[in-house]
Amino acid sequence: MNTLIAVAIAPCGTGDELSAEVAEVVRVIRESGLPNRTTSMFTEIEGDWDEVMQVVRDATFVLASKGIRTEVVLKADIRPGFTDTMTGKLERMEAQIKKQEEAR
Repeated sequence: MNTLIAVAIAPCGTGDELSAEVAEVVRVIRESGLPNRTTSMFTEIEGDWDEVMQVVRDATFVLASKGIRTEVVLKADIRPGFTDTMTGKLERMEAQIKKQEEAR
């Protein structure tokens, strides 16, 4: 079943600057081959539920396996019958904004 998730995986108690650890997490996600997009707060990953959750597990354990306390925040959108929701949701929203602006 197609799943779109937004996930933030971050170390806890490792100091003020987390970019090196977060880069390790994002590298694992990107190497998965699943569609993904990283922003300043979350990384979105899209694919089959089991594949997406395996990537979340692998990305989490890249830190946890080093003995680093790791925090995971995850939001999932499971929408049967849809694919490419990572871009499709944005396209539908932008179309609505344009439609509303034209109606003014």
